[in-house]
Parts: sequence; C-alpha cells; structure tokens
Amino acid sequence: MKFKKPLDLLLNEAAETGTSTLRRTLSSFNLVTMGIGAIIGAGLFSLTGLAAANNAGPAVTISFVIGAIGCAFAGLCYAEFASMIPIAGSAYTYSYATMGEFTAWVIGWDLVLEYALGAATVSISWSQYLTKFLHYFNMEIPPQFTKSPWESIMLANGTEVHGIMNLPAVFIIVCLSLLLIRGTRESAFVNNLLVVLKVAVVLVFIAVGWGFINPANHTPYIPANTGTFGEFGLSGILRGAGVVFFAFIGFDAVSTAAQEAKDPKRGMPIGIIGSLLVCTVLYVLFSHVMTGVANYTEFKDSAAPVAVAIAKTPYAWLQESIIVAILAGYTSVILVMLMGQSRIFYTMAKDGLIPKTFSAVHKKFQTPYKSNILFAVFVSLFAAFVPVRVVGEMVSIGTLFAFVLVCIGVMVMRKSDPATPRPFRTPWVPFVPIAGIIICVLMMVSLPLDTWIRLAVWMILGLAIYFFYSKKHSLIRKGIVNIPKDPLNPHL
Repeated sequence: MKFKKPLDLLLNEAAETGTSTLRRTLSSFNLVTMGIGAIIGAGLFSLTGLAAANNAGPAVTISFVIGAIGCAFAGLCYAEFASMIPIAGSAYTYSYATMGEFTAWVIGWDLVLEYALGAATVSISWSQYLTKFLHYFNMEIPPQFTKSPWESIMLANGTEVHGIMNLPAVFIIVCLSLLLIRGTRESAFVNNLLVVLKVAVVLVFIAVGWGFINPANHTPYIPANTGTFGEFGLSGILRGAGVVFFAFIGFDAVSTAAQEAKDPKRGMPIGIIGSLLVCTVLYVLFSHVMTGVANYTEFKDSAAPVAVAIAKTPYAWLQESIIVAILAGYTSVILVMLMGQSRIFYTMAKDGLIPKTFSAVHKKFQTPYKSNILFAVFVSLFAAFVPVRVVGEMVSIGTLFAFVLVCIGVMVMRKSDPATPRPFRTPWVPFVPIAGIIICVLMMVSLPLDTWIRLAVWMILGLAIYFFYSKKHSLIRKGIVNIPKDPLNPHL
C-alpha cells in the first residue's frame, strides 16, 4: 500500500480556520511579487553574460525564451495542483496525494536542498556584495568574518587571511527569519518593496542602455558554431538555455504559500504563471540591451558582465545602483526560500513525518515560528561555515527532481481523480507534463557526478530518518486522521 493522503483530507485541511492555522493574507499581487522575488536574483546579472560569451552570443535572448518555455511546462503543472489543492507543502503535498507517503517523504527531504541550502547559497553571495557595496563608502568588514573556515582571501598587501565565519550571511538569515516569524503580511510587504526596487533598477538599465545599443554588436545575431557542440550556432542557443534555465528557479516557491493566499484557486495560477511571464520579458529585454551595448566577446572573462556594459555608457552611477539591485534581489530570494522551507516542514509535521512541534503556529502572529527558528539555525550554520561552491551545487538537482515529480503527479491525478474540480487545468495533457519531465531529466543528467554523489548521501540520511522515525509516527499509517466522506462536501 502506498499510503496516499486522500484528496478529501487535503481539501478539508485547506478549509481549516482559527488561530492554530496559517492566516490567509496574500493577494494575487503578493503572489506575483513573491514569484518575482524568488526568480530575479543575481542570475540575471551574471548568467546572462556567461551564456552570451560562451554559448549563444547575442542570441542569448532566444536562450532565455527556451529556458522560460521549459519552466512553463513545470509551472503549468504546479498551477493545476496549487489551485486544486490549496495547502502549504508544494511538491511534497502533491506527491503525497498522487504517489504515496514514501515518494512524498523523498521529495520533502529533497526540497531542503532547494529551499534551505538555496537560501544558504544566496546569503553567502549576499555577503560578498554587501562587502563590495560598503567599500564604496570606505566601510570595511574584517575579511576573516566574510569567509568560511575552508576559504582564504588575499589582501591588497599580499597577506593571506583565512576565514573564521561568514557573519554578514548569518546576519541576513537571522533578520529575515525574525521577519517571517513576525508575520506573512509584513514579510510580503518587505518583499514587495525589494521587488519594486530591483525591477526599477532593471528597467532603468534597459531604458538608459537602449539608447547606446550598437547594431554591430548584434551582428551576427547567431554567431557561427566553432566546431564544438554548445559553442554558438543552434547548439549554443540550446546550451545557453540550459545555463540560464537556473535563473528562473524559484517560481515554485509560490505554491508553498497556497494556505496563506486569500483566494488560492484564482491567485495561485496567477502568481506562478504571472511571475514567470514578467521575469521572461525582463530577462529578454535586459539581455538584448546588454549584448547591444557591449560585444558579447567582452563578457568572457568578466565576473560582472553588467559592469562591462555600463562602462560603455556615460552613466557610471549605475554601477552602485546595480549592486543595490543585486542586494535587493538576493534578499527577496532568501526571504522566499526561508518562507517556503518553513511551510513544507510545517506540513510534514502535521502529517507526523517529523516532530509535531514544527507544526506549532504562533498564537499572535499565526506563523510556523518553530520551523522558522529551526531553519534560521540550520541555514546560518551552512552559510557561516560551508563554502558557497559546495552548497550551491546541491541546489539545482533538488529543484529539478521536484519539477519531475510534479509533472508526473499531474498525469497520475488525472487518472485517479478525474472528477475532482480543477479551477486551473494544465493544457495539452499529457504533452505538457511529459515535455517538462524530459527537459528536467536532461538538465539533471548534465549535472556533474559529484552533485549526484552528494544527492545520494543526502537521500541515504533522509531514508534513515524516514524508516527509523517518520514511518512509525505517520498519521496516515496510524489511521488517526479525520477523513470526511464526501470530498466535495467535507462537513457531511
């Protein structure tokens, strides 16, 4: 027996109200900005140059469109589930309802890689940009407190300093965790401000840079292939799509807030698809301007390709503005990742798969504060003491795995529960979910071997927890859940 979580039980949980449940405060606009907050990070400012210089040339704009289509397949599947099962938990909840408890545990444990370690990765980069920003104002943080103990930094005088811990990274994690404990509405307000700030800077760059586009830099638009697969030509555009695909990761975090949306049946599809559309338009315009202002070959050895483009204009002040946008972008990404992770653990705890204490909701703020505290500590430890390279490599594979299971789940649910109302229906099933599965699996296969080894180690640890604790405490296995007779009339 797969021990699936009955759909009628999920719908009953979604209808719960009271001080012991999450508060529904998020509008459709909040959900769209939440998605934009998670998607637009430094990927826009760094991956664009990387993909243009090494793979697609000016046609990186086409790469962004292809990457967006790949995300859209998974996004459409997420939208159907999020409107149909408006409850916190994202892919974990969807897997529980379609493929059973064991698969749900695997994906729930896997999502820690996406959300918790994703937040750790971004906080480490946030620390580096904060250091650079403070340098403009002659303010310095001791370098040993901006690196992990496994890293060192070479000072201007030639002295090598070994890291102790990354304090700025810990600082931003703790601050945002406290904000999340304070309330979802307050967190959404801060996220809205950060999104407005970074989108404004992106729009300013597009508007200012448009007047300095040199048509010669877009000629040829698709450089000839060098003889190596993935280096320009059509194969370069496709390889570039694989590179920039990860700049879109984060839209799925919207689905973790389903239980806090005012009108999830309408708002969840709008939040997921809307944020993808907005970001795709911004990405295409941004990359078109960047490769038009500077030749794509100039980005090859640059860690900050946007700075190369800005140097071609008389607006040097945009340098500082871009760093502010990156800091805002990173902050909103961390905020959404921490929120998503705490909601998944909240749902897993309600199912009995992890200790019940993590399903506790703050009496005043109505937030899963114990989950927030747990991940404030867990993520801070990774951010403070583990190099960004190690944590960063574990994030992508966890995300893609989640996408695959959601795409499979839509097809399973269409067969097992065809009559259940679906406020939003994924179009062209099974084509859309199958296309999503193929694209995501191809991305996973392309990842390095050591990433798969780390995934295997992480999963072995998760399976040990499942068989020694979760399986024994599962409420579904114990049969102590209150399941209404009619899923469409839960109170009968």
